[in-house]
Amino acid sequence: MADSTVAAPARAPHRHDSREVILFGGVYGAVLASSMVAALTEFGHSTPAARRYDALWVLFTGFASALAHGYAHYIAERGQHRRWDVLRDLADEWPLVAAVLPSVALLAAAGWGWLPANGVEYPAFGLNMAILFVLGVITARSAARNWPAALLIGLVDALLGLVVVVANALIK
Repeated sequence: MADSTVAAPARAPHRHDSREVILFGGVYGAVLASSMVAALTEFGHSTPAARRYDALWVLFTGFASALAHGYAHYIAERGQHRRWDVLRDLADEWPLVAAVLPSVALLAAAGWGWLPANGVEYPAFGLNMAILFVLGVITARSAARNWPAALLIGLVDALLGLVVVVANALIK
C-alpha cells in the first residue's frame, strides 16, 4: 500500500514591508539607545574618554541587536530560503542601526570636546524621545488620523518609550 501522506508545500518566508521595517527599527533603536546611554552614564563617568567609549558601545550594541534581530527573523520564518536571504534579512535591520546613530553622534561629540561630556545624556535622551514622537505622528497620520489625534498619539508613544527606558534603568 502506498503512503498517502503528501508533504505540505514549503512556505515562502514572510517579507516585511519597508514601512514596517523602518518603524520597528526606529522605535527599537531609539529605545535601545536611550537605555544604553542611561546604563552607561549610571556609573557617573563623564570624561571625554568615557563618552568616546560610550559612543562605541552604543554603536556596537546597535549593530549586535540588528544582527540578532535579523538572524531571529531568518530562523523564525523558516521556509524555503534562497542562498542569500539571510543577508537580506540582516540588511533589513538598517533602521535600528540608523536610530542609534544620533545618540552615538552626541556621545562622540562630547568625547571629542565639541559638547560638554557631563550631562550629554540629557540631550541624547531628549532626541530619542523626539524620534519616538515623530514616528508616532507619522504612523498615526498614515492611519488617517487627524492632526490633533496624531500629535496625541505621538506624545503617548514618546511617553511609553520613556516608561520603557526608566523601567529598564530601574531593573539594572
